[in-house]
Amino acid sequence: MHNHYADVTLDRVAHLRADEAWLRTRLQAPETIFVPVWRSKNLVVRRETPRGVMMREGEARDLVDAARTTVLLGLRGETAHFAVDISHVEEKDLDSLRGAAEFVDLRSVGAVMDRGEASILAYAKGIMHWHARHGFCGACGMPTRIREAGHLRECGNCGALHFPRTDPAVIMLVARGDRVLLGRKAEWMDGMYSTLAGFVEPGESLEHAVAREVMEEAGVAVSNVRYHSSQPWPFPASLMLGFYADARTDAFTRNEEELEDLRWFTRQELAEGGAGISRRPRSDSIARRLIDEWIRGG
Repeated sequence: MHNHYADVTLDRVAHLRADEAWLRTRLQAPETIFVPVWRSKNLVVRRETPRGVMMREGEARDLVDAARTTVLLGLRGETAHFAVDISHVEEKDLDSLRGAAEFVDLRSVGAVMDRGEASILAYAKGIMHWHARHGFCGACGMPTRIREAGHLRECGNCGALHFPRTDPAVIMLVARGDRVLLGRKAEWMDGMYSTLAGFVEPGESLEHAVAREVMEEAGVAVSNVRYHSSQPWPFPASLMLGFYADARTDAFTRNEEELEDLRWFTRQELAEGGAGISRRPRSDSIARRLIDEWIRGG
């Protein structure tokens, strides 16, 4: 199963972000692509396979001129891709831009989109989320200004530099023999269970975070914590770090504030939807990848 929202075909060209002449040329090049973001939503044409709207320079000129924030995403081949934030535009004024498309939450369509397009839209959404929350300096409270093609904000008062951030979170499939421990939250769809997860805290390793979160949510001690893979998850700003871990006991104590239910499931139950589980995590998530590979004997 591929890693959704992680596109290896995009060259982020960090070495060119401070080259103002190169950026001006790319912003005016007819082949350049612009990806609009409006209030954390992406512009998508809904169809059997939804398509993200990627606008060429000619049709996007007014959009770019009106954008509050323009960020270089990188190059695909020789074509530059920029994200443009138009969140200040009122919804009633979007009709001329939308056409047959609509601004939607990427989570509602990302799983069935082309992987490369979904990755570009997720990147645009994620970095605009960061910009929207860093217009003022966290050190002195004064306004910041954009530098390096949108990958740095500098305080005009104290000179503090602010770089885009993402929050590391561990997500783990806890197994014991031929069973895994899955939980569900009250707000999830009926019948859905998923892996345990939580944010990494300052001063702890990823392995320690896995053990702490499992203990906090399930009261289970784990061993043999081993890394599986990672996934960007800009909903709104996380990097999911996937692990497998072995439970030291069958007994668990559910954290009632975190989980509505917590159960052990066998491979057969997960594969066939038995024991009360009728839904697994969404197909574009690392949680689903961890579970599906374990079902296959991983």
